[in-house]
Amino acid sequence: MSQILGVKFNDYGQVYYFASGPFVVREGQHVIVKTDQGMGLGHVVLIKQAPQETEDSEDEGHKAIYRLANDKDMEAVEENKTLSRDAFKYCRKCIAEHKLGMKLVDVEVFFDRSKMIFYFTAPGRIDFRELIKDLVREYRTRIELRQIGVRHETQMLGAIGNCGQICCCRRFMRKFVPVTIKMAKEQNLFLNPTKISGICGRLLCCLSFEQKGYEEFHRMCPRVGKKYTTELGSVKVLRSNFFKKSLTLLTENYDEKEVSIDEWNEIVNKPPSEEAMAEIRTQSARGRRGGRRPARPQGGDSAQKAAGSSDSRSPGKSRKTDDGSGKRGKPDRQPRSDRRGRPGKPDKSGKQEQGGKPDRSGKPSRPDSARKDSGAASGEDKPKKSRRPRRRRRRPSKK
Repeated sequence: MSQILGVKFNDYGQVYYFASGPFVVREGQHVIVKTDQGMGLGHVVLIKQAPQETEDSEDEGHKAIYRLANDKDMEAVEENKTLSRDAFKYCRKCIAEHKLGMKLVDVEVFFDRSKMIFYFTAPGRIDFRELIKDLVREYRTRIELRQIGVRHETQMLGAIGNCGQICCCRRFMRKFVPVTIKMAKEQNLFLNPTKISGICGRLLCCLSFEQKGYEEFHRMCPRVGKKYTTELGSVKVLRSNFFKKSLTLLTENYDEKEVSIDEWNEIVNKPPSEEAMAEIRTQSARGRRGGRRPARPQGGDSAQKAAGSSDSRSPGKSRKTDDGSGKRGKPDRQPRSDRRGRPGKPDKSGKQEQGGKPDRSGKPSRPDSARKDSGAASGEDKPKKSRRPRRRRRRPSKK
């Protein structure tokens, strides 16, 4: 019976599946396979039996391995590792000579040495044409310079996370899932960059592990901050607890009550029970007793009149007028000389007017009191109002 083999070409790489063909392979062995890049040596990490429907067609869906690895192949792998370390040192030396703003991360040498890949990180685009010429002149093979991100850099190098274990990307993650700040908000985490960021400086990959569970929990929960009618009366949802699968409610009596999701589904959208209504009434009665107004002073209206007379004697209050009436009186105002309360302007002869402004003929106008008397005598109801002088606009100064 044929087998399906899960093969990895490096510790942090993805798992590729091949058919065992006529060979009997055990987990942990090394095999030689044909890839698009050439011959490669891989490590078997997984073995599963092929279904019976595909026994007749061995090559359906999976390529067969080339052969099992021998001792000479393992020696060639060790030589390639030594070559990759030397190439790493030489490439860093060339980068320093050309003064390129890039950081070399790792060097990968293919099993048959048909190609060498140099992985690096850089903040922007790098002109490395002269660097490639130096590497081709030194190693006489195909050279590829591949720019990677900070997450792939951490995956290749490995590091210890905040939890004290090896980073997930190095240990078992093979593909990166996009992580957003919305995930941290839905999980009620403190939005502190040092707490929710990993070694690479990006958001923690483990935020995506529990996101599916939080989404299902929020679908079952009511909206936080909204009021609902339940058997307990009108309640407001204060917060939700993912780990306890519970809700915290604020009742009409301003008491917090914690209920589970199942209990919430039973009491929501139902009229309040008699027990809840009785409790609300008792609480409201207690509130009325606590907030009762103070009693009136003894004596009735006579006491209030005495209090009113004492208030009238206090400074700043209304006082009795000279005629003995108890009405509030305003202080007598001095009559104004003119409409604006300004004294009359002196005329050309030097005498000051008693009333308003001089008219166009040059003669002083009559005061307001004289105008009123003449108007009353002539039978006019209202005195004529003088027009307000126009304000002249200031013209811009000529330069």
